[in-house]
Amino acid sequence: MFDIEKILSHVLYDPKDPVLFNSAFFLYFFAFFLLCYQLVAHNQRGRVWVFTIFSLYLFYKACNEYVLLVILSAIVDFNLSRWINDLKTPWKRKWLLAFSIVINVGVLFYFKYTNFFIGIMNDLSVGHFTPIHVLLPIGISFYTFENLSYTIDVYRKEIKPVTNFMDYLFFLSFFPKLMMGPIVRAADFLPQIYKPYHLTKEDVGRGLFLIMGGLFKKVVISDFIYQNFVQYIFDDPSRHTGIECLMGVYGYALVIYCDFSGYSDMAIGIARWMGFVVPPNFDKPYRSSSITEFWRRWHISLSSWLKDYIYIPLGGNRKGKFRQQVNLMLTMLIGGFWHGANWNFIFWGGMHGGALAVDKVWIKWQKARTFLKTNTVAAKLWKLGGILFTFHFVCFCWIFFESKTFGDSWTLIHQVAFDFQGNLWKDLLTGYTAVFILMAIGYIAHFLPYKVEFKLEKYLEKLPVWASIVVMVAFIWCIIQVKTTEPMIPIYFRF
Repeated sequence: MFDIEKILSHVLYDPKDPVLFNSAFFLYFFAFFLLCYQLVAHNQRGRVWVFTIFSLYLFYKACNEYVLLVILSAIVDFNLSRWINDLKTPWKRKWLLAFSIVINVGVLFYFKYTNFFIGIMNDLSVGHFTPIHVLLPIGISFYTFENLSYTIDVYRKEIKPVTNFMDYLFFLSFFPKLMMGPIVRAADFLPQIYKPYHLTKEDVGRGLFLIMGGLFKKVVISDFIYQNFVQYIFDDPSRHTGIECLMGVYGYALVIYCDFSGYSDMAIGIARWMGFVVPPNFDKPYRSSSITEFWRRWHISLSSWLKDYIYIPLGGNRKGKFRQQVNLMLTMLIGGFWHGANWNFIFWGGMHGGALAVDKVWIKWQKARTFLKTNTVAAKLWKLGGILFTFHFVCFCWIFFESKTFGDSWTLIHQVAFDFQGNLWKDLLTGYTAVFILMAIGYIAHFLPYKVEFKLEKYLEKLPVWASIVVMVAFIWCIIQVKTTEPMIPIYFRF
């Protein structure tokens, strides 16, 4: 007989059982979804309905009744965008756009920033307000930005609004990217809905490569390094020597990259199998030789969103050098605040904003140096120096990003500066051998030439479907054998 209670415990929302791409539930969910999707693959409306229903169900499994927020926000912006498009009076269109922005930002503000500002008012003795008990809905920062970009693009007449509500709900709830991004533009995604479903060998190979690579980065590298080393350092840096803290920072730089880029790769790979091309979200960011280049390679969907909807509307570089630097600082402060209601995030954004402003001046100085335009040893060494400096600046900023308080950030920095104890490096390597082996593998893979990945991807493309399935199943089995006992909640679930 079927155990109804046990079945319901698996299919209903359970706050103790998070939905992760590497969880057993998701494998069953995805297998059933693939079956249903293939049955309607060549029916455009059928694909939209099946994908949307499965997406909303998965989101329900992740955050219960907050799935209604996705539906409600889709209803609001679907209608507002159509009204904005139909109106001819400029001031009415502006008011409707402003209303859309207020609604979207207001909902995000309520869930994400209310208690932060209550704390500020209490600290300033403006009054004594009791913090409210509110849970942050998973993915709200991502789909709010997608809503905003869609309505703004319609207002700018860069895209036409969709006429079918289910198409917009499908775009907003698309499950591969709903909970953790990438932030997908409607202009890139919506036209793909109406194209016939056609899966090529390139799609299969590319999707398989991204999914396997993403699983490896997330489960094998990120989870293991964090749970077996990095979390100990950041939980209480005062208990660790400077060399431990420094290696913890290097470890965290790899953890956050492999965690987020791994999930992004899986999302893009799954989308590719469904016939949708989602732009890449990471491009080996630690190979950057400047902070400007870093932000072209790191969380590309957020970087481009901030550029198009914050930096350029503020004036970009059109109003003089000083104003450009102010705009860069404001944009990155907003980017830091987007990550969370915490002074550490604002400080992190401010440091990156300041670095971008300085970098604009530095880039201009470099352009005047003729030796940098050649392919000489000096030019290569200069670039290497830029990579090392940029990487260490980014690592320094990660300290504030990950630490729970300012105090913890400065404690960690103090340990590195004044209690380094470099003579303990052998003991450290002996105690965390597996961790440092995985760190070496992660960084080596990150700096491998693109052609290595290209060859592997091309090899996967040549496999027949049955062989691709065998490779995928075998790879997942191997992942299960080495993954940590407790699944690590993705870092960007917080945002």
